[in-house]
Amino acid sequence: MGQLVTRDYDIVVIGAGPAGLTAGLYAARARRKTIVLERNVTGGQIALTSLVENYPGFPDGVNGFDLAQAMQQQAEKYGMEMGYGEVTGIEPKDGQHLVKTTEGDYLAKAVIITGGADYNRLGVPGEERLTGRGVSYCATCDAAFFKDQEVAVVGGGDAAMDEGLFVTRYASKVYVIHRRDQLRASKILQERAFANPKMQFVWNTVVTEVLGEEAVTGLRLRNVVTGEESTLPVAAIFVFIGLHPNSDYLKGLLRMDEGGHIYVSDWMETEAPGIFAAGDIRVNSSRQVVSAAGDGATAAIKADHYITDHFKG
Repeated sequence: MGQLVTRDYDIVVIGAGPAGLTAGLYAARARRKTIVLERNVTGGQIALTSLVENYPGFPDGVNGFDLAQAMQQQAEKYGMEMGYGEVTGIEPKDGQHLVKTTEGDYLAKAVIITGGADYNRLGVPGEERLTGRGVSYCATCDAAFFKDQEVAVVGGGDAAMDEGLFVTRYASKVYVIHRRDQLRASKILQERAFANPKMQFVWNTVVTEVLGEEAVTGLRLRNVVTGEESTLPVAAIFVFIGLHPNSDYLKGLLRMDEGGHIYVSDWMETEAPGIFAAGDIRVNSSRQVVSAAGDGATAAIKADHYITDHFKG
């Protein structure tokens, strides 16, 4: 593909999750020429969530994809644009920021990074080869394919329990494999999981291999206490063992912790003037939809002030 013409914006937002879409809304309402760039699906992780129960204003919960679409439509109503492509780098240019993507470059007075995080992989034999053929990181996407079959969920946090409970709507049995002997998930999710007759817990255990040729047929397991190895026949494995921020392309540009989360001020400012970070990609995020949205609003307000102060209007 030939290099596309550089496009000029006041504010470029990287990532169309709740933080990015809220930043886009606030920036556009401030009459700043704004574009939100997304490499995958609008909404980020919430677009893959069947029911968001803890976002204020929805007492019966709201479908995550629908919530993301509504956020996008609201922001576009005020002039926010959407662009698609993967961001590969940010470079300084004439006092502004050149945002480089696979679909061309964007010149911005201010940049708000809201790229969120991706699910961690197990890193075991068979996992990559069978991804999409029984290995999944999204229960709401794939659970329906395994109706009346036995499956496994790996993890012990909120995501593992939430998604595991969703899988029980379809599967005949859900083995929850956790490397410790107790869950990290919130009490209400633990109570629901322990009360669900379809969920069976396999404690102190890790997956060492995903078995199967054309599709998942089972897992090889190891008990971390006894060292005993076993095989568990299942038709699918859903992996929820944490997340890593999408910040590799920012190494050397911004100060980050060991996990790749970006350090910011209370106003979501990074150490690079005119570059802000919000949501799951920043240090000490609570990783909730509502707080990500709040971060995005804060970053956009400060980015607006930054442009006023540095570009005379």
